[in-house]
Amino acid sequence: MPSALLPEGYVVPTSRWTDPSTRMRELLDTEPFLFGPGVYDPQGAELAMYYGFKAVYFSGYSFAIGHLGTTDMDLYSGPEIADGARRTISALRKFQLTMAVGDPEKGTPPKHLEIPPVVVDMDGGYGNLFNVQRTTELYVTAGVAAAHLEDQVLPKRCGHIGGKALISADEMIGKLRMARAVAEDLGRPDFVVIARTDGVSAVDAPEKSRGIELAIERALRYLDSGIPDLLWCEFPTSEREPVERFADQVRRRFPEARFAFNWSSSFKWFNDPDPITFAQLGDLGYRFLFITLGAQHAMAHGLSTLLQGMSETQEQAYIELQRKEWEKGADLPSKSHHFFSGVPYHQLVGESFGGSRLGTKFQEKLAEERVV
Repeated sequence: MPSALLPEGYVVPTSRWTDPSTRMRELLDTEPFLFGPGVYDPQGAELAMYYGFKAVYFSGYSFAIGHLGTTDMDLYSGPEIADGARRTISALRKFQLTMAVGDPEKGTPPKHLEIPPVVVDMDGGYGNLFNVQRTTELYVTAGVAAAHLEDQVLPKRCGHIGGKALISADEMIGKLRMARAVAEDLGRPDFVVIARTDGVSAVDAPEKSRGIELAIERALRYLDSGIPDLLWCEFPTSEREPVERFADQVRRRFPEARFAFNWSSSFKWFNDPDPITFAQLGDLGYRFLFITLGAQHAMAHGLSTLLQGMSETQEQAYIELQRKEWEKGADLPSKSHHFFSGVPYHQLVGESFGGSRLGTKFQEKLAEERVV
């Protein structure tokens, strides 16, 4: 369909106007599994969208590293990560428009991209259930499709950092109920609520039992509340048996239960002789899958490689990067930062709306082989 934000003759997918939570529920119902690459900023989310991923996971740990340069121990607040998510979702909507224009001057055709629903980390809610109320409102009004809450004592810590303690199951259920109530009050009943338990590796909890049995007990209690759409159990290793056991035991009481799974960056999957696959997880009922720090590791690897090269060969390392970006057949939209950030779109729309000094007539005619 056409959009008022596009020049005449250009269109975007009609799903642009579908509630993102509704879209996520449709995908959970129809896909063997829904995978969301873990990102922490708008550009990472845009790249996931460009390559056709049907969901995006906005990671709290990655946000802590990428925006504060620190670790995942509740060192940022709810409004901070909510604003990061808001800017990311806004960027995805804008990116859909810019890609729908392509670059007419250079013959780049329009690319019609679906906006992936964004799932955002809510940690332990950043306080009591009224902090959950505030954060959920920020998420829902930002267009977040889903959020997960965990049952850790605050300040929480990454599920793969030692010393985790749990709040009571009753307190956790109160937080889940609040998240659901806020979404319904805002007219977003499809908002997807994910309940996470760290029972497997917590060192302190109100209950006496520990380990996988506690995680299963917690999961059943959360499902008894009727609130969670998905359950996430944080596992300490890549071992298969606990993953299979958790799903099996929960589904004995709740046969339709669906799970989220963190294919965690904390595990050395390359040392696992038989790493569990996404398809196998989907068969077990793990319907939303994600790699929390995928984008962070990829960015750090790429930038480290460039910086190491430049420390040895100066400008030659950057020239080599450009050669890889621009080699024939490489589908890297960010190789032209002008195209990726939407300069052609802004020129066209600026001209049609009458913006000052906008439009292709104000562009310099420079040799394409010399500039991006």
